[in-house]
Amino acid sequence: MINIDGYQNVLKACKEKNVTLVAVSKTKPVEDIITLYNLGQKEFGENYVQELLEKYQQLPKDIHWHFIGHLQTNKVKQVVEFVYLIQGVDSLKLLKAINKQSEKINKITNCLLQIHIAQEETKFGLDENELNEIIGEFENLKMKNVNIVGLMGMASFTNDENQIRKEFKYLKSLQQKFSTVNFQLSILSMGMTADYKVAIEEGSNMIRVGSLIFGSRN
Repeated sequence: MINIDGYQNVLKACKEKNVTLVAVSKTKPVEDIITLYNLGQKEFGENYVQELLEKYQQLPKDIHWHFIGHLQTNKVKQVVEFVYLIQGVDSLKLLKAINKQSEKINKITNCLLQIHIAQEETKFGLDENELNEIIGEFENLKMKNVNIVGLMGMASFTNDENQIRKEFKYLKSLQQKFSTVNFQLSILSMGMTADYKVAIEEGSNMIRVGSLIFGSRN
């Protein structure tokens, strides 16, 4: 059951600050996605390759699909043809796989590098040194079929707003530090249902919201 009021409230907050809203539709039926699509929502986020493939085949082709889960290198070729943005690139190996598969179909695939900013060890992501290494290797290897357009990170799962804010500030500082004239990290994807307001205050220009819009996960 779509929470229309919740959706419109999030959308209003996004429009005020020129933030892109990615509606996280994982585990949700195509009927719910169509409901939002008919309200004008075009950006949707999915975590699982097989589920994304099934939805892509059933839904309008002007939807922008964001892959927001942990993408395995052996699954890249299944989604690279139609995915709009891969949000969780956390290794050079994965970046090379995306470049290789994109080259085969003559496509440039947009990617975000995922940074580990949370206190929990369970979340994937690069630290600052690894980020520096990947950017250096990316430029050296001249991967022409991937485009690193920004950074993504998930804050700690905590009620401590100061901790969350600190983590978002850190990610924003990395975006500023590693953006150059020739290497624009224009997208900063941070903020989900519980913390999107703080994320927007700290400079996020893309948020990923699921349960507030679609209800709790199945």
